Amino acid sequence: MAGRLEGKVAIITGAGSGLGREAAQLFAAEGASIVVMDVLGDRAEATVQLLEDADRPAVAVVGDTTVEADVARTVETALERFGKLDIMWANAGIVSRGGVPTVMGGESLAFEDFPLEDWNEVIGVNLTGPFLCAKHAVKPLRENGGGVILMTSSAASFAAYHSISPYMASKSGVNGLVRGLSLDLGKWGIRVCGIAPTHGMSPNFLMERGAPVVGQSYEQVAGPWDKRVTPIPLKLDRPPTLRDNANVALFLASDEAAYLSGQTMVSTDGGTLARVAIPFPEDQPDLS
Repeated sequence: MAGRLEGKVAIITGAGSGLGREAAQLFAAEGASIVVMDVLGDRAEATVQLLEDADRPAVAVVGDTTVEADVARTVETALERFGKLDIMWANAGIVSRGGVPTVMGGESLAFEDFPLEDWNEVIGVNLTGPFLCAKHAVKPLRENGGGVILMTSSAASFAAYHSISPYMASKSGVNGLVRGLSLDLGKWGIRVCGIAPTHGMSPNFLMERGAPVVGQSYEQVAGPWDKRVTPIPLKLDRPPTLRDNANVALFLASDEAAYLSGQTMVSTDGGTLARVAIPFPEDQPDLS
């Protein structure tokens, strides 16, 4: 079904790279006008250029989601440029520093050495940011007769990952915020949902700020895909991609999910979260 967001206006934070950029292109292709918010102006402008090259209306806003004035200015930009707001997606996020060396092949920080300033930064971007986005979206969404607030959570809010407990705490908080706001805002026709990616996310998430935009998922850049060796239970002939996650976000933002609110949907999971940690012998089918 094409045009699922025809005539809609969407703000996507963290849309300068990764899932945000991929979703901005998908939402635009489905008919939405896009406000691209990112802390890095060159990335935001590059995303807007991609949309304009496809003859889709878009505008870039350079801003930090932890700064209330920046979030307010982003909403004002949407209203001034496009006249309304239908979708606010609080997508921007960071991983706690302790987990980065582990994934990148180094040593992670011991929890007792985790700096308080890093905790505050993670909570600020991953939880305060979505709070501020929701806060400033409510008034224009009410005036619009309703709309959608979407927040990016993580599979780490449902299952434990080593060395990133502050990140997990922040994303678990997002799930609680989704539930609470769905109860508070539903009377105005405002739906609040979360998306919790498991696989198919961008390496930019773990790279230094300002690193070149990869535009592919971890699995795509890891080398040739072999479904026989991937630990993902679902065996497909291709790796999970950014678009797989963006497709779930599109559903949540569209009228197809008109009666879905208060839920955080796990995306691009492939059965990973369906199993227990206890090892059992498995009869694997011949996939050759």
